Amino acid sequence: MVGDAISHAVLPGIVIAFLLTNTRDSFEMIIGAALLGIFCTFLIEFFHKRAKLQTDAAIGVTFTWLFALGVILISVFAGQVDLDQECVLYGEIAYVPIDLWITDSGQNMGPRALYIASLTLILIILFIRVGFKQLYLTTFDPAFAATTGVSVALWNYLLMGSVSMTTVAAFDSVGAILVVALLVGPAATAYLLTDNFKKMMLITALIAIIISILGYYLAVLLDGSIAGAVVTVAGLLFALAYLFSPSQGLLTKKFQRKQINELSPDAS
Repeated sequence: MVGDAISHAVLPGIVIAFLLTNTRDSFEMIIGAALLGIFCTFLIEFFHKRAKLQTDAAIGVTFTWLFALGVILISVFAGQVDLDQECVLYGEIAYVPIDLWITDSGQNMGPRALYIASLTLILIILFIRVGFKQLYLTTFDPAFAATTGVSVALWNYLLMGSVSMTTVAAFDSVGAILVVALLVGPAATAYLLTDNFKKMMLITALIAIIISILGYYLAVLLDGSIAGAVVTVAGLLFALAYLFSPSQGLLTKKFQRKQINELSPDAS
């Protein structure tokens, strides 16, 4: 849910970036949003660790306060400017192909979002590859990690920072709601399909790709919202995993219990 908080809390960063640069170019706004996103994660951790707030309370206090601050900044300093915070916050996938990177010489380099997403993907893969052991220990057994000399706070901040970077890089093109759905939906579905953490990460990525492709074609078929269709497919796949997962499925467990009950008289 930190991703959900970040997707709303970055609004002040977007406004401040506009006020400093006097431009609405995506790159400057993403930099401003990224800095506020990381600041948001630090605030959440500060309130949770130092002020002893529950995690959900820390998230709620932080993102509502920062979002409200962004609204105030817009109304006071940018009220007469065509700064569409809804478009900046929620994005629109259909605009990605026309938001092109044109060099000073006039060369068309393709959609900006492609380069931003590719760079983010490379950085996240490198981060996981280099720090997998530390991330694994600090996430699942922080007490043991501390005894081995691993800084739990540092790696937690790095993890939250990577979530912030991913969220900010994605929401400008795909929208905040879809970012949250893809952060939670594929991982929750994969969690029902395997207990092996490495396999879970790979399955999560595969499910996210399947959700994106099926959601796009569903939107084309229905002539409706792409983001809405993608989230709908994510919900349907989660429901199927919840019902029919080989190990965790609700109906699968009922079927297995029924078989055990039928075989128990013979066994006795």
